[in-house]
Amino acid sequence: MIEGMSAIVIVPPDPSWAAQFEKTAQVVQGILGDTALRVDHIGSTSVPGLAAKDILDIQATVVSEPELDDAAQLLVGADWELRPPRRDHPVSGLPKEEAHWAKRLVVEPMYRRRVNLHIRVAGRANQRYALLFRDYLRAHPDTAAAYGEFKRRAARLPLESTGEYADLKDPVCDLVYLPAEEWAERTGWSV
Repeated sequence: MIEGMSAIVIVPPDPSWAAQFEKTAQVVQGILGDTALRVDHIGSTSVPGLAAKDILDIQATVVSEPELDDAAQLLVGADWELRPPRRDHPVSGLPKEEAHWAKRLVVEPMYRRRVNLHIRVAGRANQRYALLFRDYLRAHPDTAAAYGEFKRRAARLPLESTGEYADLKDPVCDLVYLPAEEWAERTGWSV
């Protein structure tokens, strides 16, 4: 590995990820209390059988934009670390207003189970995106397998940061998400 390069490691699916999420979600809900409407397991570790980085992605949903910072500060007070970015990338065909993409990202306290905790506002495009993406992959294991293969190949590229890896994945996730919208309409899926 070249000095200064970031290693992205994609691991085989771990059946214990769901139980690890449940334990972590209880901690997060305990810290956030009524500030969080819900706490959901999202991302690749939430899809059975999908290879992933061994980092749990969790989404905490709050009622309004001011509560993004309120929730983040509650977590910072419990030794979680606030990180950039403060927004998600906009997706073609979805609302373009900045408010739909606002979020806060916090990571676990030092020496704890690796977690990326995304705080998003209920009913905003990015909050729905994470849940629909997860549920579509759960319902379409062949699509999930193809996405997992893309991630394995992308992780082998000489990327300089996990940010570059995320930037590479964004349009691929959007390619999965767009038919997921059609699936949601056809099946009556809702948040």
